[in-house]
Formats: sequence, structure tokens, C-alpha cells
Amino acid sequence: MESPKFNQNALIELAHYKMPFGKYKDEYLIDIPEYYYTWFKQKGFPDGKLGRMMTQMHEIKINGLEELIYTIRRNFSQ
Repeated sequence: MESPKFNQNALIELAHYKMPFGKYKDEYLIDIPEYYYTWFKQKGFPDGKLGRMMTQMHEIKINGLEELIYTIRRNFSQ
């Protein structure tokens, strides 16, 4: 079982993570449109950390939880 501190840090990192390549390079993951994540879901998310974060962001967006990430980004520095 993961500790709450780890989950908090993972969300803070997700809120501050920027896309490292492509059309949305240097954009926060939360600011990338949902359709981009849907396309990746169909084609396959990248391996590793970025792929896990993009998968999480896709779930956040399809469930309408973007404000949670914006609040975390405003209130917690990385």
C-alpha cells in the first residue's frame, strides 16, 4: 500500500509535468486537449513515466477533474 505522502508527491509532479516532445512540447499535461490523449489511448501511450502520466491525465480529463490538477499546481510548488 502506498503512503499518502507518495500519492501527494505524485499528484504534485503530475500537475507540474510538461510534455517533452511533439505538437504540445513544453505545455503542462493538464493544458493539452483531451482529444490528444484519446488519440494516444487508441495508438498506445509511450512506455515509462510519461506514458503513466498521460494515462492518468486522460482519466482526469474524461472524468472532468481538471480543476483538481489546476488547484494542486497553484498551491504546491515542485
